[in-house]
Amino acid sequence: MQTTAPFTLLCSVGFLARFSYALARNPVLPLFALALGAGPQAIGLAVGISTVTGILFKLPAGALSDIVGRRRTMLAGLVVFGLAPLAYLFVTDYGQLVAVRFLHGFATAIYGPVAMAVVADVAGARKGELLSWFSSVGIIGGLLGAPVGGLALSLAALPGGGYAPWAFPAVYGLCALTGLAALLLGLRTLFVDEVAQQGSFRERLRTFWSGIREVISDRRVVAVSAAEGVQNMAMGALEAFLPIYAVTVAGLSAFQAGLLWAAQIVVTVLAKPLMGRLSDRIGRRVLIVAGLLCCALPFAAIPWLAGFTALMAACLVFGLGEALVTSSSAAMVADLCKARRFGTAMGVFGTIFDVGHAAGPIVSGLLVAALGYGAAFAIIAALLLLAVPWFLAATRPGGAPAA
Repeated sequence: MQTTAPFTLLCSVGFLARFSYALARNPVLPLFALALGAGPQAIGLAVGISTVTGILFKLPAGALSDIVGRRRTMLAGLVVFGLAPLAYLFVTDYGQLVAVRFLHGFATAIYGPVAMAVVADVAGARKGELLSWFSSVGIIGGLLGAPVGGLALSLAALPGGGYAPWAFPAVYGLCALTGLAALLLGLRTLFVDEVAQQGSFRERLRTFWSGIREVISDRRVVAVSAAEGVQNMAMGALEAFLPIYAVTVAGLSAFQAGLLWAAQIVVTVLAKPLMGRLSDRIGRRVLIVAGLLCCALPFAAIPWLAGFTALMAACLVFGLGEALVTSSSAAMVADLCKARRFGTAMGVFGTIFDVGHAAGPIVSGLLVAALGYGAAFAIIAALLLLAVPWFLAATRPGGAPAA
């Protein structure tokens, strides 16, 4: 099968979907919640509630795609990308905003693991490379969505403070348009032969639960997913507290703090496809271990660094480590499972990923408050290092293949 054309379409859909989702999230969402009268804790809930949706529903969505087929499941996720943003236009209070955010979270919860399963379906021996390209294109879409949303609000800012009445509806209208564009383009992308299971509802339900049990009982799949989850927890901690440390402790400007985070992301995006291709050639395990080490060492060093150049170097190494881990982990999960379980496997992977993403800022916040930056960052770095021997032991060659 020729994969270039359908894969390019998949990447285009992923770009539009992630752009739409980021447009609705940062910095528009916190400012919208603030305009509705929400305080800091309530704003945090509004921002994080969509991650809860992912934790709860990525695994069922991935497993469902193994039963009813990728086409139908992907379509369901893209419908949420296209239609959920319209609900923001009717939000008038904070409670409604939280409900809409939870609903919007179904977009990535459904589409994310299924799209990765589709890429794994068509990638053949190039899983590392193509999954990395797909992920990088999605990251770029997310990076562009945030400044476009911020620019739109800036144009609608009032001289005395606040925003014009049309500001938030305009942004979420644009979010809906790009989400609908992803849906329409996705109708051309749903090229995968259906793998829907035949039989009665009871038989399909039995297959659904047996698939989940088979995948989550494979310790190798769980270990690979956990390695990514721990790395993602460190990334979440860095995202939350690097800017604060850089400004309040290291004495850098907010602009310099933003450059540190941007440089880390750029390195990750640029290196992932190259590292993915390398993992296809030399194997996944060595790159995942190298990535965990590349993340742990600079992460532990950050609280002891003060200058912009030193912090930039640490961020660049961390970004490379993130590329090493993320370029290989999803591909390794796909390697470990038969094609008929790709959806379930990516659902398990996505769920653990989201748990790490949600835990990072929370755990690091508690540790920083109780112990300070040095000890807090050292503890999280130690978790990254401890993940290495467990990952190697759990994924050693010779284990039974996942179902």
